[in-house]
Amino acid sequence: MNNNNKYSSHSHHNHGDMDHSKHEHVSTEEHGDHKDQHQEHHAGHDHSGHNGHDHSGHNGHDHSGHSGHDHHHHGNFKELFLKSLPIGIIIMLLSPMAGFDLPFQFTFPYSDIVVAILSTILIIYGGRPFYQGAVDEFKQKKPGMMALVSLGLSVSYLYSIYTVIASYVTGEQIMDFFFEFASLLLIMLLGHWIEMKAIGEAGDAQEELAKLVPKDAHVVLDDDSIETRPVADLKVGDLIRVQAGENVPADGTIERGESRLNEALLTGESKAVKKGPGDEVIGGSTNGEGVLYIKVNETGDQSFISQVQNLISQAQSQPSRAENIAQKVAGWLFYIAVIVALIAFVVWTLIADIPTAVKFAITTLVIACPHALGLAIPLVTARSTSLGASRGLLVKDRESLEIAQDADVMILDKTGTLTTGEFKVLDVKLLNEKYTKEEIISLLAGIEGGSSHPIAQSIISFADQEGISPVSFDSIDVISGAGVEGKANGHQYQLISQKAYGRNLDMDIPKGATLSVLVENDDAIGAVALGDELKATSKELIEALKNNNIEPIMATGDNEKAAQGAAEDLGIEYRSNQSPQDKYELVKTLKEEGKKVIMVGDGVNDAPSLALADVGIAVGAGTQVALDSADVILTQSDPGDIESFIELAHKTTRKMKQNLFWGAGYNFIAIPLAAGILAPFGFTLSPAVGAILMSVSTVLVAINAILLRLDPKK
Repeated sequence: MNNNNKYSSHSHHNHGDMDHSKHEHVSTEEHGDHKDQHQEHHAGHDHSGHNGHDHSGHNGHDHSGHSGHDHHHHGNFKELFLKSLPIGIIIMLLSPMAGFDLPFQFTFPYSDIVVAILSTILIIYGGRPFYQGAVDEFKQKKPGMMALVSLGLSVSYLYSIYTVIASYVTGEQIMDFFFEFASLLLIMLLGHWIEMKAIGEAGDAQEELAKLVPKDAHVVLDDDSIETRPVADLKVGDLIRVQAGENVPADGTIERGESRLNEALLTGESKAVKKGPGDEVIGGSTNGEGVLYIKVNETGDQSFISQVQNLISQAQSQPSRAENIAQKVAGWLFYIAVIVALIAFVVWTLIADIPTAVKFAITTLVIACPHALGLAIPLVTARSTSLGASRGLLVKDRESLEIAQDADVMILDKTGTLTTGEFKVLDVKLLNEKYTKEEIISLLAGIEGGSSHPIAQSIISFADQEGISPVSFDSIDVISGAGVEGKANGHQYQLISQKAYGRNLDMDIPKGATLSVLVENDDAIGAVALGDELKATSKELIEALKNNNIEPIMATGDNEKAAQGAAEDLGIEYRSNQSPQDKYELVKTLKEEGKKVIMVGDGVNDAPSLALADVGIAVGAGTQVALDSADVILTQSDPGDIESFIELAHKTTRKMKQNLFWGAGYNFIAIPLAAGILAPFGFTLSPAVGAILMSVSTVLVAINAILLRLDPKK
């Protein structure tokens, strides 16, 4: 581990300092190279700060950049649809569908002029985002859905306007396509509105981070008076005062005062961390109780938050590899429709006349308009989104479902993701026959009685659950660097780390656990093993990943022993002592090897890796920032939900492909027929039949989307 690394120092520096004074007995040996900063802490903590979030990537996520999403910033589709709807309905009421008068349609003198005027308003107002999208697609040399829709709209509109003018000039009634034009425009606007709603707006992780840092800082001057200054004006070396409840304005070291600081938003560490003189604090963490005097170490661009912001923005600017399938299909259809229409026009001009040629060319282009294709993906997305939400899966980036089913590797955080993140007494061993197990537990709870350290609290609550009351100690003192000692009933007891005890104990220690030894007169009488338990659904998740050919890798800030214990239990590969930068590099390396990477995590320092990964999954107990950098949020922090997400990804993608088949498939049959390929055999496809085919195709797509289901939870 690179201890000079800015990130590693932050993600590791403080979890050990929880309560040095009270709790130095917890095993030191596991922390080897973490120097004294971890000495008093247990092995079972994910110090990394939950590496789960490498947000840096999400690499799919530069929404501005990929053609699949380009059109989304062109206007508010809900407003466009709702305002276009009445105009579209009037056009459809006044204009026969493909030459057929439907029962609800009516006309009156000059109604065709009214329709032409309304259609002009509709194409200028409602068609704007499609034309802007088409321009973007042509700029990127990737004509797709927007180009195809724009072409269909333009051809049906311009030809219909021509028929109105021609009917007044020549008196001849030519069939128009106003009905098809209006219905296509409304369906496409509705489809995009559904899609935008389903995708949901991703929050801006960088803004969330910026909100953590207060605008002003209270600087202590030489005469001990306080001056309030904007944070931007702070300098390295300034002494600042932070009251209880305030956020720390800059990275620094505590000079005076003790308090518990909540760094959950920054490190993913859910418990408030005890800090005192000499301990480092991160700008943006919240001061829980006492008043702190902090010497500023880093400001501005050098601060922890600023560096995390930089990683996130680097990640979000990386282009996405996943390209929307519908876009590709629409791209093929665009070229096919244009080429077939031109061929039809030339052929029919040669064998018949120009009006016939125009009719076949127009029919081809109108039929190619992707009503069903436009709804194929949004309908599945909407269904998939609501289905996911009912399971506590919030899918913010639709592409993540398409990418996830092709994933090769899933990087998982340990604490809080695969494990509960809470210390538990895993085992209490009796090492002297003079005592019963109940008496040992009673002594353990008694000697820990004065400490608020999470490990002490876990021993006390264990005794409470067992219905054992603690022994009352006369006095309890700290043994520096080793543990605690105290007197009870005239006996002297010590609770010290295994290293401080210094002798081998003939006992099995659960993997990854930290051992504390209860000693009376230099003899071990009992031992307590503490650790972070695996969640019940973790093993099933690992099995499910392997069945889907996704390789699980656990990346944790924890030390080697704790990481190894959990990884062996699960039978997976692992990386220990991972700083946020290390996790980011791990994602980057795997991606450079051409692998599709899913990252699961839950703290700000995971945000960069979450963003960089092809799919970033934030575990809901995590932080707002992590949630903003992720593509998928699991609200219940249950590993089983990751399994549900993989299932949802497979099933959603399958439905999308089926819908694309229905939505595009009819085009591949209808386009040649519309162009008159079977005319020599007396079969031509009128626009009316084409319109009906189009409607059937749309209904099939809608029904197929509704049939998307998830298996019941085990």
